[in-house]
Amino acid sequence: MPWFIPRRVSHPLSEEQVKGMLMKYDKNRDGKLSKQELRLAFKEMGLHFCRWKAGKALRYADKNGDGYINEDEMSELVQYASRWGFSIS
Repeated sequence: MPWFIPRRVSHPLSEEQVKGMLMKYDKNRDGKLSKQELRLAFKEMGLHFCRWKAGKALRYADKNGDGYINEDEMSELVQYASRWGFSIS
């Protein structure tokens, strides 16, 4: 099963769908995801070791080094997430 697709969804999602799902966790609506927001997203989507994986994902995708995943970096995050068994159509 893909790592953060709700259990009732069994088909691959598009990259845009995944981005939309993740951006729902942008709690302060600043257009970017913090490590805490990523951790919450991973936790609520059933991912194990969410604190560790959020840190790893942030370090991988945060190309400008500001500590956040912005819209330009979101594709990097989705690409990294695919390493955990996540399938994109």
